[in-house]
Formats: sequence, structure tokens, C-alpha cells
Amino acid sequence: MILARYFVFFLAFIFTCIETYAQAPYSETKDRFIPCDEMPRILHNYNVDLKDIEGFYIVKHSPEKSERLKKLYQDYLSMVQAVDFNSLSQECRADYILFTNNLKENIRLLDVERQELGVISQWFPFTGKIYDVERSRRRGIYLNSQRVALDFYETMQEIRTLTRQLEAQPEALDPTSVVRARETIDGLKAALNSVMEFYEGYDPQFTWWVPVPHSRLDSALNDYRAAFDKKMPHLGKYGIVARTPVGEAELNKLLQHALIPYSVQDLIKLAEKEFAWCEKEFMKVSNAMGFGNDWKAAIEHVKDTYVEAGRQPEAILELYTKSVDFLKKHDLITIPPLMEEVWGMRMRPSERGSAAFFQGGKNITITYPTDNWWMDFRMASMRGNNPNFSFATVHHELIPGHNTTFYMDLRHRSYRQSFRTSFSVEGWALYWELLLWDLGFPQTNEEKIGMLFWRMHRAARILFSSNFQMGNWTPEQCVDFLVDRVGHERGNAISQVEGHVRPNNYPLYQLSYLVGGLQYYALKAELVDHGKMPLKAFHDNILQLGSMPIDMARNILTGQKLTKDYKSTWLFYDF
Repeated sequence: MILARYFVFFLAFIFTCIETYAQAPYSETKDRFIPCDEMPRILHNYNVDLKDIEGFYIVKHSPEKSERLKKLYQDYLSMVQAVDFNSLSQECRADYILFTNNLKENIRLLDVERQELGVISQWFPFTGKIYDVERSRRRGIYLNSQRVALDFYETMQEIRTLTRQLEAQPEALDPTSVVRARETIDGLKAALNSVMEFYEGYDPQFTWWVPVPHSRLDSALNDYRAAFDKKMPHLGKYGIVARTPVGEAELNKLLQHALIPYSVQDLIKLAEKEFAWCEKEFMKVSNAMGFGNDWKAAIEHVKDTYVEAGRQPEAILELYTKSVDFLKKHDLITIPPLMEEVWGMRMRPSERGSAAFFQGGKNITITYPTDNWWMDFRMASMRGNNPNFSFATVHHELIPGHNTTFYMDLRHRSYRQSFRTSFSVEGWALYWELLLWDLGFPQTNEEKIGMLFWRMHRAARILFSSNFQMGNWTPEQCVDFLVDRVGHERGNAISQVEGHVRPNNYPLYQLSYLVGGLQYYALKAELVDHGKMPLKAFHDNILQLGSMPIDMARNILTGQKLTKDYKSTWLFYDF
């Protein structure tokens, strides 16, 4: 009995410590934070429910799926709002705020999507029959196969008529409408395929009646999709398919949701200041190389340091080893042995101009020319991926950048993955480019040129993407800006622009690299440079907090007071 009493006392003591420990800032605990129970449980269940719904309702843009997703968001919004916010620890208050904001934003974006689909609804009066038969398929309902065959035949005829009407219209559609139409047609084809895979060969009546009408209907949908493709506006001299600009007001809404307390005009000023800094640094290095103030000549010189065909993977491995050795030598971050062991390389499919540079995550995906590329594209890729340019970005893609983020997110507070933003993911990788520059990682002038080239490119991304999304610049002007002001190979500049002005791309994605990196940089200055936390501990704690906006990670690490209606006021940049 006495032992039981002491055990209860011990548990109460532990829980009291945990609660205090979770709410205190790092400077008082010198260790990681401990989350509560309520929010992780709710977030875990939400993530599982969302995955189940996405897997069950397979038809993109069907009203049924949109309504079910909206109900999910509203149900969880009610659930989390019923939690006693004031009783939560600091970490769970952060989760509460972020989850509430995300759910509200998801509902808003669903409404935007429905509005965009409404613009093209006149071209899709026939979808109900296809949606209905796919809904029956999910429960294995015995179909009236003759009726299904007749419905498919009549729908095919209706689509043929609509195709002719669409082709007869002289004017183009806006890019967003074309993309939404493509997605709707692809969803309808997926619904039809799921019906055929389920019944054909198993149901004799279905197999006798439906395959031929289905084949004709599928062909009609393909032709309809091709007709929409032809309604894409004129692509311009570089052939870039661009979305309709979202406008300045929408950019500012998205910034507010991302907990960035600046307007897009503020960020343009930030980019201009960073761009000017890069130009000054370029001139210093250019003069040291003998090119005087002609830093673009220095860039052209460095481009010609590309490796011979077939040696790019070897060059990347060498750069990876150099960066990881530097991290270990300076004891900058904890690197789990398994993380070092299981990363790999992949070659990007041989698609000319599909991407100018490599990409990262668990593996690094290399873009490099193959024997079927045109000569000008081969040289643009080889010159743009020279080892000195890649010197700035291999660690961005692997360790300690994207590879590390994804590895740690699966092992620490994984329930926060729905809070992941491009500001946190791309910003973390970009932060290391800033930090390694400060720590003297580049030793040669050529390596410095490579790092400065990418740093200037990050500032340029803010300028061209903001001006495009506000309707001030065309995609062609964005390409010319990257060529004329940054020094990109034109083919690589086209790839950079077309990959990020296409419909459905997150409008702030280009902004997020440098802005997110500067947020981490400012947070490091606040905590590390002022003696509140060792540098290695800062990096480890950021990763162990899991995915979340950087502003909220700051609030947790510094013990800032959080309220249910929290709005960011963190001015992280000195203009």
C-alpha cells in the first residue's frame, strides 16, 4: 500500500515536471520540449482519416469528394476548437493554432477550387452518370448493364457534340480553366477504368454490354481533352504554359497564412537588398580572379569547369563528402549513421529541358544530358551543372538539407507533417547555404562564385515570381531577367520559370527559399549568437520539433506567449 502511494506520488511528480518542462523556453531547460497528448492524438487521427478519404474517393474534382473533404475539415475544426486552449502546453498551443489555421485555409482553397470548376461547368453537364456508376462500383452493386451501356453511348455522343462546339469557339480559355478541364477529364477516365476493372470478365452481362461503349466513351474523352489543350493561350517565344496570375491580394493572404508578417511588396524590397549584396560580393571575387568588375565574365569562366560526360555522379559524390566532412569537423549537427547510409542517387528520365538542375529528398535526382539531347541543351545543362555551381546545392538537397528534413520528420513528431511548408523545407536547406558561406566553406574563388550565383538566384526568384503573380511580368520577361541579371543559360532559365509559373503551383514557392532561409538565419542570431543556445543544439532542436512554420518553432523555443487568435508579428529582416 505504501509502495503504491509512493508510485502515485512519483507519477504526479513526473507529470508536473513534464508540464513545466514543456512550457519553459530552451534557456531554462537546455533540452528538447515534450508535447502534450491531446493535439498529437487529434493530428494523428486527422492524418489517417485524410489518407483514408483520399484513397476511397479517387475521382479528382468530383462534387462527392470535395464535399467529403470539406466535411472532414469542418469536423476537425469543431473538434480542435472544443479543446481547452489554456490548459495546453506551449507545443500543443502551437499545434492548436497551426491546425486551426490549416483547416480554415483548406476550406477556403476548396471554395476557390469550386469557383474555378464553376467557370467550366457548362462543358461538363454529363459527369453525373459517370460519378454515379463509380459510386455503385465501390460497394459492388449489381448493375443494370444494358442501362450502363446506353448511358455510356449517350454520354459519348454528348461529348462529341461538346467537342465540336469547343473547337468552333475562336477564343482561347484561360490557362487555369484548361488545366481544371484536363484534371476533370482525367478523373472521369479514372472512374470509368475502376468500373471496368471491377466488373469486366466477372459479370457476364456487364462483359457482354459495356466494353464497346466504354471504349468509344474513353476515346471521346481523349479527344475532348485534346480539344481543351488547343484552347491554351498562345505560349510565347519560350513555349511556357503559365497559370493566370493570382494577384497581389491573394499573395498577401497566402503570406499571412504562412505566418509571414510582411507584404509581397516588403519582400520585393528584401530581395532587391539581397540582390545588391550579391552583386557587391561578386565584384570582390571577380576582381580577385582577374575579371575586374565584370562578374558575369567570372560566371562564364566558372560554367566552363563542367565535368566530362558520364562523370557527374562522381562529382556529386565528391561534393557530398566534402560538405559532410565539413559538418562533422565543425560539429554543426547530429548526423544519424543510418541517414548517411541510406541516401542514394537516381538519374532523371531523359526528357530534354524537363529540369535544369538536380533535385533532392531521400535521394538526389541528377539532371544531366543523355545521348538523345540536342547539342545546345546538352551544353546548357553541363555548364549549368558544373561542380562549382553544384558546390552550393548538393548539401541543399542531401545532408543537412532536404534529405535530413525528411529523415527527421518521420522520426520526430511525425504528426506535424501536415504543417510542412515550403518556407520550412526550402528555407532550412537555403539556411545552410547562408551559414556555410559565413563559416568559410567555399575555399576557392570558383566555389565562391558558385555559392553567390545560387544566392543571387534565390533573390531573383522572389523578384520574378512576385512580379509574375501580380501580373506585372510575362513568363518571357522572367526568363530574360534570369539570363540578363543573374547569368543563367537560357535553356536553364526557361526550365526554372516554366516549372514554377505553371497552373496549380503554389504561388509562394519561389519566395519561400530565401525568405525561409532568412527566418532560420534570424532565429539563429536570436538564440545562438546571443548565447542562449549552442549552434549544434539549435539545429538538432529545430529538426526534432518536426515540420512547422519557422515563426511557430521560434515561439516554442523562446517560450513566447501564444493566444488562440495568434498572428505573427516577428520582423525577422533588417531592411
